[in-house]
Amino acid sequence: MIQFDNPLALQRADPFVTKAADGTYYFIATAPEYDRIEIRSSKTINGIKEAQPVVIWRKHQKGAMGNHIWAPELHRIDGKWYIYFAAGSAEDKWKIRKYALSNPSADPTTGEWKEEGEILSKPNQFTLDATVFEHKGQRYMVWVDRGNDKLVNTSLYIAKMTSPTTLDAKQVIISRPEYSWEIKGHRVNEGPAVLIRNGKVFMSFSASATDANYAIGLLWAEDDADLLDPASWHKLPEPVFFSNEAFNRFGPGHNSFTVAEDGKTDVMIYHARDYKDIKGEPLYDPNRHTRARVLRWTKNGMPDFGQDLDDNGVALKK
Repeated sequence: MIQFDNPLALQRADPFVTKAADGTYYFIATAPEYDRIEIRSSKTINGIKEAQPVVIWRKHQKGAMGNHIWAPELHRIDGKWYIYFAAGSAEDKWKIRKYALSNPSADPTTGEWKEEGEILSKPNQFTLDATVFEHKGQRYMVWVDRGNDKLVNTSLYIAKMTSPTTLDAKQVIISRPEYSWEIKGHRVNEGPAVLIRNGKVFMSFSASATDANYAIGLLWAEDDADLLDPASWHKLPEPVFFSNEAFNRFGPGHNSFTVAEDGKTDVMIYHARDYKDIKGEPLYDPNRHTRARVLRWTKNGMPDFGQDLDDNGVALKK
């Protein structure tokens, strides 16, 4: 049975782990100072805990990419590494936009990272949390932006990619915060992560404020559906993973998916705090720690996030 030595990384939110072709795991996440991007490498998931971070990029002192460096993701595309991340400007930390870096090196902790600039999208008002995936030979990006002119919120958008840093003109919203669990503190859908299994394209996402109300929800579309048709996407009305005081798990969210060393077991990487009460703005409480847990599956082929289990699959004794 797979056991994880949690937390894997202290004070690292929005974690993303990718497994390279040679089996190396690369870990990237939001640093609490919001000022840099760093990568850790390990031959095992548990090894991330002892891996030393390598800083590969720092925020600008002026202008764009100068503040609120958030939610980097690391992807291997067409023989290059790409990092997608969100950033404000040095002068206006809330002018959040999404950007990309690229690196042709085999090992992303080495070599030179090139700034590819902003990834433009519509409406481009408050855009972040970009993730990419390939399905049936087409690469897609999913990201976050304002999705309603009347209510301040963030919603999930999808588009086909015309290159690793450009999007097709057709860009649609596939999820808005609508249920009560998505609008606690803030009306938020963010942090999308994609997993294609069992004839479906699954997409987890996070909702509500980044305190103990933060929770993970689930969208899915059929494997052969038009992913740019909002009607193709189904959303569960209840969260699939949320605070559980019995395990001192508060505000779990902004997850990613990877595969265990056996090459077949799905693993969810996520962040959570181990306490509920926060003084001040939760965004500036640094203690969101990175954790890992096995993602199980139901007989019907749906992901089972194990809400009533600890990270190593143990239920609370009654």
